[in-house]
Amino acid sequence: MSDSQSDGDLAEIRAQKRSELKQKLTEDETPDETTIAGTPTEPIHIGSADDFDAAVTEHDVVLVDFYADWCGPCQMLEPTVKSLAAETDATVLKVDIDQHQSLAQRYQVRGVPTLLVFNNGETVEEIVGVRDESTLRSLIGQYT
Repeated sequence: MSDSQSDGDLAEIRAQKRSELKQKLTEDETPDETTIAGTPTEPIHIGSADDFDAAVTEHDVVLVDFYADWCGPCQMLEPTVKSLAAETDATVLKVDIDQHQSLAQRYQVRGVPTLLVFNNGETVEEIVGVRDESTLRSLIGQYT
């Protein structure tokens, strides 16, 4: 396969993913059992940098969990992250650093877990390591 052919394939895949995300975001605007006032109640697993950028700009307060499947502390933090998604007004994104190394580099993630809080599209907090749920809930509460 030539480079131009693979570039065309990548562009087609990206366009499809963008379309799927736009459709999902439109569906999320109607509150149901999976949303609280338009905020998803489950963490969103990011599929691409475009998905990430769209989600961060679409929602006011976003908690991003940069994680790795092989990371023990990340696994310990998983129930807390799910609870925060279900019980706060923040949208929670999950970014696998092995699959999305460019995003990890963009935000200078040097260790996992790393949590970033975005408010109105801007990074306002960075937490490296495991924190208890009440600390993270309080941190999110400062921006909601």
